[in-house]
Amino acid sequence: MRLRTLPLSLAGVVCGGLLAQGEHGDNGWAFALVLLTACALQVLSNLSNEMGDHLSGVDGDGREGPNYSMTDGGLTDKQMWGAINGMVVACCVFGLLMVLLSGCPWWVLLLGAAAIWAATHYTLGKKPYGYIGLGDLFVFIFFGLVSVLGSYFVIAHTLPFKIWLWAPAVGVGLLSVAVLNVNNIRDMQSDEGIRKTIPLRIGERGARIYQTALVVLGVACFGWCEENVAFCVLPTAPFFLWHIIGVWRRKGRQLDKMLPLLVITTFVLCFLYGETFYIESTCPYPIW
Repeated sequence: MRLRTLPLSLAGVVCGGLLAQGEHGDNGWAFALVLLTACALQVLSNLSNEMGDHLSGVDGDGREGPNYSMTDGGLTDKQMWGAINGMVVACCVFGLLMVLLSGCPWWVLLLGAAAIWAATHYTLGKKPYGYIGLGDLFVFIFFGLVSVLGSYFVIAHTLPFKIWLWAPAVGVGLLSVAVLNVNNIRDMQSDEGIRKTIPLRIGERGARIYQTALVVLGVACFGWCEENVAFCVLPTAPFFLWHIIGVWRRKGRQLDKMLPLLVITTFVLCFLYGETFYIESTCPYPIW
C-alpha cells in the first residue's frame, strides 16, 4: 500500500481543511471523511500503479526502487485485482458519506469519479497517462488544486478567489510533482523504452534543475506574507534545502531516501500553514 506516501496525499487536504475551518467554523465529520477519502484514493493509486508497472514489465530486475509484493511473488494478479476493486468500493463509500454528511452539492461526486479514474489510470489501462509524460500534470491537478480547493469547498461550501487559498494549492501541487519527479529520476534506467517520463525527455541534469525549480517555487507559494515565512517556511526550509542537495549528489537507488524527506517536509509545511491560519482566524485577540 506504500503507506509512506499517505502524508503527501493528506498534505493538501489538511491544509485546505484547516483553512476552511478557520474561515467558516469547525465541521469535524466533513473533515474526517475528506481525510478518509484522500487516504483511500492514495492507496488505490498505489495498488493500481503496482499492477500497471507489473503488467508492463517496468518493475523488473533492473528497477532501482524498493521491491513490492507482486515483484517478490507475494501477491498474485487475481489478489491484486481484488485489492484494487476493494479500494474502489472504499473510495465510493467514503466519498458518498462525505457528500451526504457535509451537505455539499451532488456534483462533487463527479469530481470524486474523476479522482478514481486518475488514481487507476496512471500506469494501468490501455493508455496510461503516466507512460506518456502526463503524470506531472495530473499530480499537480489532483494533489494540489483538487486536494486543497476541494477539501476547502466540501467543508465551507464556497470557493473564494483569495491568495491565501490558491497560493498553497499551487504550492502543494508543485511539491507533489517534485515527489513524482524524484521517483522518475531514480527509475530512469528501468523506465527507458517502456514509458516516457519528464526526466527521460529532458535528461538527468535537466530533471535535477526541474526538481530544484519545483521545490523552490512550491515553497515560495507558502511564503506570501511575513507571518507564513516565520511560522511555516523558515522551520521547514533547511529540510527542503537538504533534499535539493541530496538530489544533486545522489543517483539511482540512493535517491530513494530523498522521497520520504520531501513527503514529510511537505506535510509539515502544509500543516503549519493551515494551523497558523486557523489560530489567527479563531483567536479572539491579535497574535501578531
